[in-house]
Amino acid sequence: MTNDEILAQYGPREAMEYDVVIVGAGPGGLATAIRLKQLAAEKGQDISVVVLEKGSEPGAHILSGAIMDPRALTELIPDWKEKGAPLNQPVTDDAMVFLSEKGSFRTPNMVLPACFQNHGNYIVSLGNVVRWMSEQAEALGVEIFPGFAAAEIVYNEDGSVKGVATGNMGVGKDGEPTGEFQLGMELHGKYTIFAEGARGNLGKQLIARYKLDEGRDPQTYGIGIKELWEIDPKRHQPGMVLHTAGWPMDNNTYGGAFLYHLEGNKVTLGFITGLDYSNPYLSPFEEMQRWKTHPNIRWYLEGDESKGIKPAKRLGYGARAIAAGGLMSLPKFVFPGGALVGCDAGFLNVSRIKGSHAAIKTGKMAAEAAFDAVTAGRQGDELSAYPAAFENSWLYEELNKARNFKAWFKKGLLTATIMNGIEQFVLRGHIPWTLHRDKPDHAYLKPAAECKPIVYPKPDGKLTFDRLSSVFISNTNHSEDQPAHLTLKDASVPVNVNLAKFAGPEQRYCPAGVYEFVPDESKGGNAERLQINAQNCVHCKTCDIKDPTQNIVWVTPEGGGGPNYSGM
Repeated sequence: MTNDEILAQYGPREAMEYDVVIVGAGPGGLATAIRLKQLAAEKGQDISVVVLEKGSEPGAHILSGAIMDPRALTELIPDWKEKGAPLNQPVTDDAMVFLSEKGSFRTPNMVLPACFQNHGNYIVSLGNVVRWMSEQAEALGVEIFPGFAAAEIVYNEDGSVKGVATGNMGVGKDGEPTGEFQLGMELHGKYTIFAEGARGNLGKQLIARYKLDEGRDPQTYGIGIKELWEIDPKRHQPGMVLHTAGWPMDNNTYGGAFLYHLEGNKVTLGFITGLDYSNPYLSPFEEMQRWKTHPNIRWYLEGDESKGIKPAKRLGYGARAIAAGGLMSLPKFVFPGGALVGCDAGFLNVSRIKGSHAAIKTGKMAAEAAFDAVTAGRQGDELSAYPAAFENSWLYEELNKARNFKAWFKKGLLTATIMNGIEQFVLRGHIPWTLHRDKPDHAYLKPAAECKPIVYPKPDGKLTFDRLSSVFISNTNHSEDQPAHLTLKDASVPVNVNLAKFAGPEQRYCPAGVYEFVPDESKGGNAERLQINAQNCVHCKTCDIKDPTQNIVWVTPEGGGGPNYSGM
């Protein structure tokens, strides 16, 4: 049954009314909620606020490096330290290293551009920060509904956003309601704030409906693949920040890696691959595994019996797309009845590899605009005070200085390194020119016939791993008796186009083993078909971005499904 047929038979949906509805309990959504309630308390006004979170709890789906600039958090909650915010490990050292296959070169700290300097920042588990923020929000009276996915936008007759509807529960794999069926519920707001993270399912629909990206550069993304390890104390340097560029990427493929030393002998390490890569044989997951074999990285993870150093232990794994286009790809982020905040709009500063401070800052600005509108008796219009505040903020200034950072990499690593060095170190961000991009990430993929296959080494199970064992430690789970949330516009395209022309890139760009081509028994096993293992999905959104024909559409699964990250 289609959703319309289900509504016709089981509807109408119940509705709950709020002043502000917020989609997503990440740093942006929670900052919005907290600031709304702070203003209500300051002004002696009552304002009702609800936050929907598709994860099993706030933080369950949060994945980031992460180095956190506390500037926006300090503006939002000045006494965050006294209130126990889990920003425990200040950065103590920065290293920017260029790798060759066996060697390395460390950039002297005296010539590091400001965007790579992290003095005053903290190495954090952003998931833990979000859990703490949710506690602050609830203490102020915010209602948070974890395990409820906002699956549909609800509109008023005049075309403005009225709110959202949660997904139906208990729909079987065949699309028919089961004995456990529950109809979704509508949440109506005078304004609805969308804070779903990069490539948000509903945010994507809003951008298309209201043409919010008209006149902007196409958004560009990276896929970040991350692991959490516990290492021997003798190799642990609390507060050490290591960034690498170069190997294993070639000169024309954007990519870089990080290794951050948290407290408690833990390190978080990861690899970011720009999703504008051209070779369909490239696998971001395998590139990350290969990167760990470099002598500079494996030194932290391998044991050395002669020196009494124990091998490190892998504790966690995850993957998430990041919006990397910056200011030139930023869509209009207000529309009738609502707004986009954080990475749902694309506020991440890719030059600093930081987005949580931007999410908190934009959430705060959106909240201030929404509060003034609600208390003035308005609803359903555009929150124009929000973009006006952004244009006069330190965040705009920061993003403007970095507006060309990602675009330079289309001219190769060497050119990008030189030009970003000039822009950030010599010109100090006062840049007289602007670079533009002309096509989205999926359009850069070349036919397989024009590219060289990449042979990756097999995992050893100690330093390098396969996808399925990695997904296992992400604690990912979806009910198997539900419709697949990874949908195809045309079921014939994966074999007839993607496999035939691009050698089936979905089996390589997915970091969770969701897509695989298997023998098609209906054709005697002499042909192949695409098998979608939706239960493995870690909600990274890579397929929705990189599919060369844009035939794959990621839709919201039942609430509570997906990864359950711990300490990530």
